[in-house]
Amino acid sequence: MTRPREVHRFHGQIAGVGSASGIRIVVGRWPHSPFGPFADAMVERPDGRRFLLAPTDQIAEFVSSTYEFDEVRIEQFAVQVTGAGRGATWEIASPSLSARLAAGPRMPLGHLLRSVPRPLATSPTWAGLIDPVARIVMRGVRTRGAAVHGRRESYGATDIRRVVALEGTFDGIPLGALAPVDPPCRFGFSSTPRTPSLTSVTTTVEILSA
Repeated sequence: MTRPREVHRFHGQIAGVGSASGIRIVVGRWPHSPFGPFADAMVERPDGRRFLLAPTDQIAEFVSSTYEFDEVRIEQFAVQVTGAGRGATWEIASPSLSARLAAGPRMPLGHLLRSVPRPLATSPTWAGLIDPVARIVMRGVRTRGAAVHGRRESYGATDIRRVVALEGTFDGIPLGALAPVDPPCRFGFSSTPRTPSLTSVTTTVEILSA
């Protein structure tokens, strides 16, 4: 296996939701990252157009060099979390996206993920080992694979909860009621689970070439 030239790790949570409008949204909240704390979002409309909403040029450049988008918007982006665990709410605010989602119970997979020691669960090696299982258990989900521009990426999940409510707008269009993430998002080699969810995760991006 090719030895990476650079390794970047992001520790936080990913919320993946669908909506009755057909708009699918993936919001990342990263308290610990190479760029300091930040939040961003990837949005895919029903017509397939994909957007990145990022708070700085530096973050936008890094994310758009790892995933694929049709449009990149650099704008103020904030996620305010109230509560923890079941009943926690996320208030998402940017000029393009305004949304509120609510976390529900831990999913059965969440109990299983929590039983794996964190150093193992967040390692790229473990992500590679469980990737074949993830492909079968959750349609569209991968835990390790090739990103764009000579990068390799892995997702080390440590917990997952259902999202039970969603409201908001994207570009002024009402999202409508919460719905499955279907079809899977097309930002990279993996989508979020079909069931709207909130995943605690360590994302590792390995840059293999200049």
